[in-house]
Amino acid sequence: MALQFSDIGFRYNRKTPVLDGLDLRLDAPSTVLLGPNGAGKSTLMALAASQLRPARGTVTWRNLSSTGRRDRTAYRRAVAWIPQQITAVPGLTVREQVAYAGWLKGLSRTAAWEASGQAVARVGLSELAGRKSHQVSGGQLRRMGIAGALTHRSDVILMDEPTAGLDPQQRAVFRTLVEELSVSVQVVVSTHQTEDLADLYQQVVVLDRGTVRFQGTSGDFHALAVPTQSPREQAEAAYAQLVGREV
Repeated sequence: MALQFSDIGFRYNRKTPVLDGLDLRLDAPSTVLLGPNGAGKSTLMALAASQLRPARGTVTWRNLSSTGRRDRTAYRRAVAWIPQQITAVPGLTVREQVAYAGWLKGLSRTAAWEASGQAVARVGLSELAGRKSHQVSGGQLRRMGIAGALTHRSDVILMDEPTAGLDPQQRAVFRTLVEELSVSVQVVVSTHQTEDLADLYQQVVVLDRGTVRFQGTSGDFHALAVPTQSPREQAEAAYAQLVGREV
């Protein structure tokens, strides 16, 4: 099973193309998409989530197309997107907002509510299920967004800069959650941070100026740098070689 990008072209208005003829296949349990600001990561994630439509080419999951009229609903139910900024819905509790996410994806109200309890527990928010969603921390909001994706049993969860602004403790909780999720759900995380790559992700993709500079295992990525360095230093050095910029 793979998330497949074939000959993707995309531009905003009449500007220089952000992506031009990009081909990419993501099939690892957990993938990190690295790249500097402006590399095209967020655009690629939005295309994968069917929030944007490619000017040419196709994005597919299994046999479902992100743009096909007959496939779109099933595709969006299978491929969930957790944006960097998650907005709390005024008046809703954590569990209600998670259930609402399932309802938006086509579940009945009853099915969404029943599934929301399990999803909230899976991300460790059971104790906060009855709290208003606008009263939780940034890290808890991200976990609530993931719970919403789990409610409608997504096959793929896309996360755009999920650790931005989180403190060390919140980042540790996120790492544990990704490890657990990748056992049963395909996880794709977009970031410009190189920490924890060796332990957390099976596949690394480096995108720069709309071009894939590297795709391979975490081990292959770290091997691009001097092996005597720490894993973090190796990741930073390998990244800097590929994009030609300081991190």
